[in-house]
Amino acid sequence: MKIEVHPLTQDPTTAWQELAKQQKFIKINAKIPTTPASKDKLRIVCMSDTHSLTQYIKFNIPDGDVFIHAGDFTKRGRLQEVIDFNQWIDNLPHKHKIVIAGNHELSFDPIFTHAVNCQTSETISSSNVKDVLTNCTYLEDSEIVICGIKIYGSPWQPKFYNWAFNLLRGEELLSKWNKIPDDTDILVTHSPPVGHGDLCYRGVRAGCVELLTTVQNRVKPKYHIFGHIHEGYGISSDGEIIFINASTCDLNYQPSNLPIVFDITLPPGIEKD
Repeated sequence: MKIEVHPLTQDPTTAWQELAKQQKFIKINAKIPTTPASKDKLRIVCMSDTHSLTQYIKFNIPDGDVFIHAGDFTKRGRLQEVIDFNQWIDNLPHKHKIVIAGNHELSFDPIFTHAVNCQTSETISSSNVKDVLTNCTYLEDSEIVICGIKIYGSPWQPKFYNWAFNLLRGEELLSKWNKIPDDTDILVTHSPPVGHGDLCYRGVRAGCVELLTTVQNRVKPKYHIFGHIHEGYGISSDGEIIFINASTCDLNYQPSNLPIVFDITLPPGIEKD
């Protein structure tokens, strides 16, 4: 199905007011499971927006089969921040670890080929910084299949000041969402879709309209994981897709939000190895 740019794409708050008239919105309160997942399910543990503050996390990271981080694992993408994150994620018990970048990973975005200010000069002089992530699988408009479950990751979001992976609303962002395969089971983006986990404290929506329409009308994943808007933390659904804002940091950049955990059923005939 071809997705068109919504006429209100530049005004996501108003766009959602119109879209919400024709769909369900269900808020979900979920607890972290206390028993292991069965052999026919993958346990997914989600976090996002840790901003180089993992040393201050006071809760235990739940065990599971797959750990997913939806971006903003650093403050500015400095080499040492990436090294520290790589060491932290190595200590997690999960067999599979999936990471995407967010707008704070300046050194991951090729558009930053020169220092934009003195604070980022060390960031963008770091060469091959993605190669530092040796203890996880880094996805950037790419996918991985684990036990028959396809996970696709993308770092882009609507333009937000002078940060990484910024694109204009409308055709620019839609060109990235068009790359998402139709058979994606778990979609991981840094940006939220409009209407789910994207309400800012100022009362406006920050999510992408075309991301929502792509997810609902073409891709239809079982789960959509994201972050970016810290105050949007939580789980919601339209009755078919589960939307998860997994931001670990709250509005005050305190890493206080618990990881979000769910089990996804494997395709028939496939069990965990």
